[in-house]
Formats: sequence, C-alpha cells, structure tokens
Amino acid sequence: MAATRYGDPVNTASAVFLANIPSPDRGVWMIGSVPLRAYALCIIAGIIVAIWWGDRRWVQRGGSKGTVVDIAVWAVPFGLIGGRLYHVITDNQLYFGEGKDPVRALYIWDGGLGIWGAIALGAVGAWIACRRRGIPLPAVADAIAPGIVVAQAIGRLGNYFNQELYGGPTDLPWGLEIYQRVDPDNPLIRDPLDGVALSDVPLEVVHPTFLYELLWNLGVALLVVWLDRKLRLGHGRAFALYVAGYTAGRFWIELMRTDEANHILGLRVNVWTSMILFAGAVAYFVYARRFGPREAPETLRGHGDDDDYDGFGGAVGEPDDDGDTRDTRGETGRSETDEAGPDEKDSPAEEPPSGDQRKVEPGQ
Repeated sequence: MAATRYGDPVNTASAVFLANIPSPDRGVWMIGSVPLRAYALCIIAGIIVAIWWGDRRWVQRGGSKGTVVDIAVWAVPFGLIGGRLYHVITDNQLYFGEGKDPVRALYIWDGGLGIWGAIALGAVGAWIACRRRGIPLPAVADAIAPGIVVAQAIGRLGNYFNQELYGGPTDLPWGLEIYQRVDPDNPLIRDPLDGVALSDVPLEVVHPTFLYELLWNLGVALLVVWLDRKLRLGHGRAFALYVAGYTAGRFWIELMRTDEANHILGLRVNVWTSMILFAGAVAYFVYARRFGPREAPETLRGHGDDDDYDGFGGAVGEPDDDGDTRDTRGETGRSETDEAGPDEKDSPAEEPPSGDQRKVEPGQ
C-alpha cells in the first residue's frame, strides 16, 4: 500500500479497505457568513460534560451544588489561554519566522490547545475561585478529575474532524483514511483545515492516534472512578492518578504521531513533558497518603454556600451529637429574627435584687 502524505492517492485497485475509518470531508460548515467548527463544538461539549460530572461528584463528597460551575467561571478562561500559550510556545515555528503570520497565534478556532498549559493555567483560575469560596483546591481537583479526562476524549473528536494529529501509514483494518481537502472556492488550492474533500479516494491510510487517545482517556476515567470508590482517595490523589494515567498513554501515543513538532534530544517535546509529569504525579500520589483519609464533608463547605448551612459542619436545626437541636444563627442559640416571648415584649429590663432584698424561692 504505497502512498505519501498529500501526494498521489493510493492505488485502490491494489489495496483492499475492509474496515478503514473514513475522515469527514470537512471540519467546518458555513451558516451564512458564520463558520461552524466541529473542533470548537467538541471543546465546548467536553467542558460541559466536565462541569456537569464534576459538580455531581462534588455534591456526593459533601460540597454544595453549583460550586464547580462557579469555579469553572475562573478555570475555563484561564485554561483556554494556558492551552493556547503552551501550543504557541512549543510550536512557535508555525506562527513566527519568515513568511509566517504571528496574528494566527490568536486563532484558537483553527485548533492547537496544549492540555499541559490548559491544566496548569486552569489550575491557577481554580485556585483563585477556591480561595474566594474558602474550599480546598485538592478536593475540587479530585472531584473533577474523571470529567476532565472524558472532556479530553471528546476534544479528540475535534482533531478527527480537522484531519490532524494522526500517525504513520498502516495496513491495519482500523486505519484512518486521509483525504485531500481544497478551498471550496478554488479547488486548485489545498486547504487541509478549512477545505473540503472533493474525492473519497484517500491520500493515505494512517494510524488513528486520535482514536487511540480517546479510548485510553475513557479507560483512565473508569480507573479513577473505580479506585476513588475503592480507596476513597482524597487530598488530590484522584487527580494525581488521572495525570499519571493520562501521561502514560500520551507517552506511547505521542511516539506514533507524525505531525510536525519540536524535538529535544531526539524526542518530541510532549514525550518529555509526559515523562516528567508522570513521575511527578506518581510521587505525589504516594506522598499524599500521609494526609490521611478523604477530606471530611464539612470541610468542603465554604463562604457563600447554602443559607441553611450553619458554618460548623451541619445544617441549622440539625441534631448534634447529643441529640439536641443546634441553631447557631444567633450568639445565644436563638435566631436574631425570632420574636420575643409574651413576657419579654415591651418589658423594661429589671436589675436583679441585691443583698437582703432578694427573694429566695423554695428549692433555689
């Protein structure tokens, strides 16, 4: 099966494609003058899933509903900026240099988000939000960990539509067919990203590394959920497990990719990043055992949480350990809004009698 990337199409008469995966003929659709990009839709869908699932897990751990949504208001913008910065820095040759257009570094809709930068800067945004609410960041990280890796799996579908980040040629049944895309207004101009495939004859059949990573990420999510339930992971250990699991897969998948990338000592930058983060995640997972069991639910309630939360680990009116009803809204144990009793209304304060004038009741 002879073929070259963006060269002459393969000779289908001499090759049998039994179960190859066809690429979409395009990754962007125009609604009037507005482009609808599959890559952007996949990123948005992944974010929604991560927030929804993370909030459910946070509530199950004892936190307040809606907390993860509030944190996402900070974390998502920071994460998008961080992801783009990492991509531009590590693949700067795509945007800077002779004949390049630096402004395209801002075109986030064209693809190019580094998960490492997204997690790093997104964590900064989450830390700010957690500080404002008075809740522990490691506990939040544990709650959202499986949702993040599922979001990454959904995001890989965007690479499928963009026909990018695939591996070398293969004759395996699940090979990915790559088509030549051209400018729909001028078929003589090749446009791999925004163009349209006018022919279903593949240029090449390659390893679908996007699919390998998608399936690996789903497996990591299941692993995190299973071990989290079994070991009751806390203090950031579930998040560390996610990082270790993801980077272990990213390591070998990155070695299969053939897209342009910078290298250090003969290895792609992301291979080095995977190794370093894997070692750090495993070290933290072991080290954090010293912090003890998972955080107590009462530590997950922060500033501005439910009004019926008393600030001491229980709800107003909830029985305490002695079986008595606890109400800490007022300093005296009574709500400041409670009405005074009939004998207290409009009654002037009386000073207690002193000395011999005090009347002693029987039994006092």
